[in-house]
Amino acid sequence: MCGIRLKCLHICFFFATFAKFCGLKREDVVNKSLQNTMLGIIINPKSGKRAFRAQRLYLWKLLKARRQPFIYRVTKYANHAIELARELVEEKGCTQILVLGGDGTLSEVINGIMRANLTAEQRANIQFGLMPRGTGNDFAKDLGKDGWGKPFSITKYIKNLPSVEVKGKTYRFINGVGFGIDGYCCQVGDELKKIPGKKVNYAGIAIKGLLFSFAPRNAKVTVDGKEYTYRKVWIAPTMCGRYYGGGMIPAPLQRRTDPERKLSVTIFGGAGRLRTLCVFPSIFKGEHVKHTKQVAVHTGHEITVTFDRPTPLQIDGETIVGVKSYRALSKLPAKVNV
Repeated sequence: MCGIRLKCLHICFFFATFAKFCGLKREDVVNKSLQNTMLGIIINPKSGKRAFRAQRLYLWKLLKARRQPFIYRVTKYANHAIELARELVEEKGCTQILVLGGDGTLSEVINGIMRANLTAEQRANIQFGLMPRGTGNDFAKDLGKDGWGKPFSITKYIKNLPSVEVKGKTYRFINGVGFGIDGYCCQVGDELKKIPGKKVNYAGIAIKGLLFSFAPRNAKVTVDGKEYTYRKVWIAPTMCGRYYGGGMIPAPLQRRTDPERKLSVTIFGGAGRLRTLCVFPSIFKGEHVKHTKQVAVHTGHEITVTFDRPTPLQIDGETIVGVKSYRALSKLPAKVNV
């Protein structure tokens, strides 16, 4: 019985989203199916704090079922969405992808498609939709969408995403690249998640890091060829949107729809632990930029940040340890090593 209900759910899920993010009218859905257009759905049932069952029931009410071609896959472990995305576009021929998950799942899906064996034309023709169900949902928040709302099209925001080069590999990112105590928090959080039943409190990790565990770095920052140096740097993220880390606003003036496609790098440093702890909470309102003695923001198309010692880095919440530098580009190079 549960299996029948789940199958019916996904039939409803398809119709609720297909017209929504492909821009079709209700009567066009049947005609579209005659073209054998395949929709791939990638679901992360563990994303977010809300019960997955509640969201499934919500989806059940969106539209009555009309049978159309679709395939769904459910993630089971970290980075599984990368593999699933490749399978759906390479082997199953899906030209439309709907993600039911958070920022991390969406980022994995995009990078999976970038690694897929597709022509440039095939990759460019893929359409994307999102139904947010993550913990932070910073991508949806940046677009002014409800963090737990209806499916919506994100295709125009996915095209021409910036890239970041880390340890010889290239990744696309949807929100930002964190370098410093934000990467440290992700690293500690990943370790805590391995403990059964252990809840992760990132705010608590950050406070302990600021007071005791994390030591600030000295940094060299290069923006479009112009070099800057900073001491006692706590974070040095490069952003394509305003939000990351579950509501922090490190780059309040950054716009992902900027026609010049510039990125923003925010340098937060120059002070000791207690002073930094007093100012840091203002980043949740984007008001930290008023503290010009501690915060600097630069914009450009090519940004390189180098620390004086290895530091954890995070890309849309996914951690890479032991990093000394990264290079962010608002335009992908002709050939990327993925």
